[in-house]
Amino acid sequence: DVKQIFKTTTGTPFLFPTTGTGAWESALTNTLSPGDKIVSFLIGQFSLLWIDQQQRLNFNVDVVESDWGYGADLAALDYKLRQDPSHSIKAICIVHNETATGVTNDLSAVRKILDKHRHPALLLVDGVSSICALDFRMDEWGVDVALTGSQKALSLPTGLGIVCASPKALEASKTAKSVRVFFDWKDYLKFYKMGTYWPYTPSIQLLYGLRTALDLIFEEGLENVIKRHNRLGTATRLAVEAWGLKNCTQKEEWFSDTVTAVVVPPYIDSAEIVKHAWKRYNLSLGLGLNKVAGKVFRIGHLGHLNELQLMGALSGVEMVLKDIGYPVKLGSGVAAAAAYLSNSTPLIPSRI
Repeated sequence: DVKQIFKTTTGTPFLFPTTGTGAWESALTNTLSPGDKIVSFLIGQFSLLWIDQQQRLNFNVDVVESDWGYGADLAALDYKLRQDPSHSIKAICIVHNETATGVTNDLSAVRKILDKHRHPALLLVDGVSSICALDFRMDEWGVDVALTGSQKALSLPTGLGIVCASPKALEASKTAKSVRVFFDWKDYLKFYKMGTYWPYTPSIQLLYGLRTALDLIFEEGLENVIKRHNRLGTATRLAVEAWGLKNCTQKEEWFSDTVTAVVVPPYIDSAEIVKHAWKRYNLSLGLGLNKVAGKVFRIGHLGHLNELQLMGALSGVEMVLKDIGYPVKLGSGVAAAAAYLSNSTPLIPSRI
């Protein structure tokens, strides 16, 4: 059933007892050899960490950097593929949803560029904060390796790295020379043929949790889950606008429906907002990371979350903003979000 959340009929899933970082390593080491050239997009903290891993695994990484708050520079990708008739580029690595800045990249556009140049590079996608929440189409977009983690839209504790590999990626794994042991697909495939699933002890409790998480998603309907996340993301953005604050994401086309990074005025340290929210209201907000540390705080709106839970969080943010001296009108963001949600939230199908 994991294949359904990736929207693939041909992909092969692997469930590793690990985090998203381990899933990254599995995607890279099973498909590539040391020295292989990768084009990788740096748009925030998590894409930066993946690039660091790629470099430490001794791949030849061509980093395409954008200002934080902007999406991947696809014009640069188009140029690089056009300049590569010998197909020296072996993989394109991209984070679908950059959690640090609330930026979502257009994967269908990446596929169109690859197809335009008839380039055989593998497409490797980090979907940690997108899969099960944002529109993701592995087969249609020609994604060769997609990965996610249990702790985001699946609403589980951290501890499962879920990787899905296309037939093309499985074929590449037969000749890839990177050293891998714990993350080796070959060991899993051998056990699959034997009728079992893990070459070592799996995370049993998390597998029970995964079964339940999938049941909840399928009961609601994956498309309805995606629509719900869009409602929650839109409501959050309307609240931020009503507070007179700005979104870190610089263009509407990149707005994320799973996380919103809110830019604070220069006289406010965003870390103080996060600390105060936790200490006074038991509200957990996300810190600004690296280049945006102290400049943004993050509101997550993904997973097993409904409209009223989000409204409670937005109300808490308003109180925190007032406490730390920002001139917010209490109820302004909540009212904007409520007006939108009251007009857009459908009846619950099972309750009709």
